[in-house]
Amino acid sequence: MDRLKIAMVSPYDFTWPGGVTAHVSHLGTELGRLGHEVQILAPHSPSRLESADPPFIPLGRSVPVPSGGSVARVSFSWWLCRRIRALLEQESFDIIHLHEPLAPVLPLCVLEVSNAVNIGTFHAYYDRQHLYRFSQPIIKRWHSRLHGSIAVSPVARRYVNNFFPRHYEVIPNGIDFDHFARDIPPWPQYRDGKLNILFVGRLEKRKGLRYLLEAYSRLKWELPETRLIVVGPGNLDKESHRILSARNPSDVVIAGRVSYQNLARYYATADICCFPATGSESFGIVLLEAMAAGKCVVASDIEGYRGVLTHGKQGLLVQRSDSRDLEEALAYLAINPDLRRRMGEQGRRTAEHYRWETVARRVEDYYYEVRESVRQGWELGEGAGKRAV
Repeated sequence: MDRLKIAMVSPYDFTWPGGVTAHVSHLGTELGRLGHEVQILAPHSPSRLESADPPFIPLGRSVPVPSGGSVARVSFSWWLCRRIRALLEQESFDIIHLHEPLAPVLPLCVLEVSNAVNIGTFHAYYDRQHLYRFSQPIIKRWHSRLHGSIAVSPVARRYVNNFFPRHYEVIPNGIDFDHFARDIPPWPQYRDGKLNILFVGRLEKRKGLRYLLEAYSRLKWELPETRLIVVGPGNLDKESHRILSARNPSDVVIAGRVSYQNLARYYATADICCFPATGSESFGIVLLEAMAAGKCVVASDIEGYRGVLTHGKQGLLVQRSDSRDLEEALAYLAINPDLRRRMGEQGRRTAEHYRWETVARRVEDYYYEVRESVRQGWELGEGAGKRAV
């Protein structure tokens, strides 16, 4: 196969951490290792701008916007269209890969002027449908400029397909398997015989930490030799603060934001990893990281998590927003070390299928498939079916 010149386009500030940003960075790096030339186009915060690998072209300053219980940092600089047109003409990309291609506003500007093969990856899923319901009449013209479409999970595919029906190739997120699976010593201060329960995620309401704190505050009475370690950026929500203040459970460690290097060490320290998100998760990256580290998992029974974890195999799924169910699952695994070990081993085997090398190869194959379809004057359809354009 010939070498491709690829533009990776993200609507989100590339200088701030986030799931889509990490996906774009890792995928771009792996495609570079496969011999392709990759450049990343995304908004930025000038004060945070550093060198990036793959090469990063900053386009527009970002502003924070509430989104799905989190904060999205996007650019609304429509005036960039002229600059983007000149950039695309100069670079002559073979493939323009847009992540969340219908998000404001950089991907829309790129789609407006692009003459390359345009491929979109849809990452998001929300319990509520209002995002596309209200914007669909306006943005459908840009969706029609996509030659190929990827969804990171079946639930993400169903979400976008409700409003923009077409074929979506499901290609999952990847993980840096070797980073989390390597033999790394646990943090020495937590090697005191206590069972360590680890939470990893942004400290946002939708991640469900309050339910874990409720469950842990009761579990601590039953199994006093336990500890809860909370890793992730942000500030505790009001309910979490209230639970900590009212119940004052001991051995709760709020580690806050940690480096990518140190994150692997926290997974190595854990005996059980717990992810009690309340919804709107299209995929389970943190579940796979924990599984790569050989740890058993307790997670909410939501679609994005069911796609990577089978109840009773790599861990346990519990009713979301149900601290009693969560407590019972944690207690069951706490007193069954052999089961934790077996689930951890199964999880590691599962996580290996999500190596970035494997994911990048699938994306690469899809690039060639879509490009050939465009050359032949066909648009990819459902399954083997195609229709002329």
